[in-house]
Amino acid sequence: MEVGGNEFTEITLRPLDLSDIDAFMVWATDNKVARFCTWDAYTSKADALEFIKNKVIPHPWFRAICLNGQPIGAISVTRNIGNDECRGELGYALGYKYWGKGIATKAVKLVANTIFSEWPHLERLQALVLVENVGSQRVLEKAGFQREGVLRKYMTLKGKTRDLMMFSLLSADPQS
Repeated sequence: MEVGGNEFTEITLRPLDLSDIDAFMVWATDNKVARFCTWDAYTSKADALEFIKNKVIPHPWFRAICLNGQPIGAISVTRNIGNDECRGELGYALGYKYWGKGIATKAVKLVANTIFSEWPHLERLQALVLVENVGSQRVLEKAGFQREGVLRKYMTLKGKTRDLMMFSLLSADPQS
């Protein structure tokens, strides 16, 4: 995969840890990235370290999106419980300078190609995207997800009730 010229790049996923704090701060402090996320941009390295320590490390499936081994974003699958355990929720964030280069699509495909075997109980991977986040909708469609429809006034995000687009990928769907 080429990104920004003739530079050869490799996209991989790996656990994010405390030593990644400086890379994490690059995208996690960017309002352009946080705009479409449920979290606000970080302003404190101490708060970011606490998030990684208390939320990321114990999370069952949270990975750094790495470009040539360096974290440039993150992707996670959150498992549901009880009657909803057949579903997982996909979420991701990518540094702004890497948008539009196919990196998010590649990361989502990497997850889609492994999560159903890692979690055999999972039958559905779904993602909720703000209707105005057209770029993320394209990422999911290119990764093989089906657009299911708009959930009107589905959640309050940053003080405003928002419409979200539902996407899904089933374990029985062809993987690319």
